[in-house]
Amino acid sequence: MTTADTAPRPGPRPRRRGAAASAPAELVRRDFLADDFVLRVQAAVPALDLAAWIAGGRQAVLDDLDRYGAVLFRGFDVPGADAFGRAARALSPELLDYMERAAPRTEVGDRIFNSTEFNQTQWIPLHHEMSYSHQWPGRIYFYCDIPAEDGGATPLASEREIFRRIPADIRERFTRHGVQYVRNYGPDIDLPWQEVFQTTSRGQVESYCRETATEFTWIGHDGLRTRAVRQATARHPRTGETVWFNHAHLFHVSNMPEDISATLLETHGTEGLPRNAYYGDGQPIETEVIAEIRRLYVDHSIRFPWQRGDVLAVDNFLATHGREPFTGDRRILVAMSDLYVNTEMIRGTQ
Repeated sequence: MTTADTAPRPGPRPRRRGAAASAPAELVRRDFLADDFVLRVQAAVPALDLAAWIAGGRQAVLDDLDRYGAVLFRGFDVPGADAFGRAARALSPELLDYMERAAPRTEVGDRIFNSTEFNQTQWIPLHHEMSYSHQWPGRIYFYCDIPAEDGGATPLASEREIFRRIPADIRERFTRHGVQYVRNYGPDIDLPWQEVFQTTSRGQVESYCRETATEFTWIGHDGLRTRAVRQATARHPRTGETVWFNHAHLFHVSNMPEDISATLLETHGTEGLPRNAYYGDGQPIETEVIAEIRRLYVDHSIRFPWQRGDVLAVDNFLATHGREPFTGDRRILVAMSDLYVNTEMIRGTQ
């Protein structure tokens, strides 16, 4: 692990609340949670305002994100959601809404959301935010408002590490065909389409689907099924690196407990599952292939215990994130920025 004394270069010029922006860089310490992955920047003095510190050296922080995949800010003065929003906007002024949703979330501030509202006893596998879509945030921000009593870490994995470890035959087939996602929405299965698309208008949903090369079928009284082929890999817009970038291991039927998947298959059939993933040519993805991808993410992930006031900035191309089960009243807030649109995918090319 690299220590603060051997960190590669100084951080941005910080300031305390009300202090001049020329305060010395020694007000922070820098080290790593893993070798060249997840830079930790710790305030060395009390009451250091994170938004102001970032504003004093925004480009240096953005460079750190491109270089190390994620930056954990610890010990700064970030008293709540509003301060978190200011810190996120100091890096990326335009925060994003949450469209084409795959998980329930509540907006608690201006484009500030709570984290995924899944049962706290469940694991959320590591993933790239919205990699099932034709568009996604380039950066994600997390804020620890209330740490869990036990567990509740947000594990991270370097996509640079994962991509090179995926067997060549798996990588080649996914890259050639992409990933096909089939989703079913309704009041009694998965999320209602009104929540996913943030509208009550069927016409708006249909327009969105047509514009994004998404097949759609209305089912019954208030159900909807969509089918879309999306990317298996993506190219980082600044570094040019190719990374593994899809939701196949999350949407695949094997991600559900066997008893639940068996019940859903018996009740709704394969086409009626809440969500499932196939190769882009429609062929089933082998369960052992999905298991290998999940294993790589678990084996090469790192984790840290959240502390009150922590802010984690993540490059959504270079790092995946997940969630461990937890006990207690954990509250992690999320913001997203830097929309990336895969125009090649919605034109029907890979």
